[in-house]
Amino acid sequence: MAGESSSVDIPIVDSLGQVNTWLTNNSDLLIQYGVNIISALLILFIGNIIVKVIAGSVSKVLQKKQMDKAVVQFIYGLVRYLLFVIVLIAALGRIGVQTASVVAVIGAAGLAIGLALQGSLSNFAAGVLIVAFRPFKSGDYVEVAGVAGSVDSIHIFQTILKTPDNKMIVLPNSSVIGDSIVNYSRYDTRRVDMLIGVSYKADLKKTKEVLRKVVESDPRVLKDPAVNIAVHTLADSSVNLIVRPWVNSADYWPVYWDLTQAIKEALDENGIEIPFPQMDVHLNKLD
Repeated sequence: MAGESSSVDIPIVDSLGQVNTWLTNNSDLLIQYGVNIISALLILFIGNIIVKVIAGSVSKVLQKKQMDKAVVQFIYGLVRYLLFVIVLIAALGRIGVQTASVVAVIGAAGLAIGLALQGSLSNFAAGVLIVAFRPFKSGDYVEVAGVAGSVDSIHIFQTILKTPDNKMIVLPNSSVIGDSIVNYSRYDTRRVDMLIGVSYKADLKKTKEVLRKVVESDPRVLKDPAVNIAVHTLADSSVNLIVRPWVNSADYWPVYWDLTQAIKEALDENGIEIPFPQMDVHLNKLD
């Protein structure tokens, strides 16, 4: 048993001796590798801090110039990603990787990834177009790609909307720029379009006077342009009148809701009927 133990220990001792000899002969090389790795990690760590500082400074400068919040966030993200790529290449170069080869590999990989991820590239290009043409800005209430909400932010690949009931909607930039955009906040004023149906027995002149009085009594309704009240259609069960006052964009829905209630109450007070869909059936007696 003792002999077997000695035979096992001898190879282990020889291996340890070889490792020790290799470490002794290559100590300078190991120290150099260690220094390079530590330097690369420091470049990544310090470089990342510098990237954040530079991107933050760019963001502050743009904010001082009163640029839109969404545009500032887009440029901040773009600057940060580009600078970090430069820092990463510098770190790889410190550990002996040929930066020219890295750039070539990144270019080739970028081409391959670009072909595989054409949607992401189109989203990036669409983001650039959104920032360049600015069909909306942060805080605008818009309808795009079948959804509506206030613009929260614009990122490199997507646009974030916030709905009135506090839900977040993430839209790919390509969907935003590739569809029609309705910006409800672009102009200071909006027209409220209301359709009021009254009975065929109603006095239309009196009805229009009642409607005008209700609308003009609301202080949020603008004097210019003047409110438009007119007979629109002769429907199956009612005579439909349009009521179109102008208001400040921020007052649109409050005015719409308040006028709807006020008009209903005013018509009731004046004995003007708001009919429901109905059908008259005539029976003829045959001799």
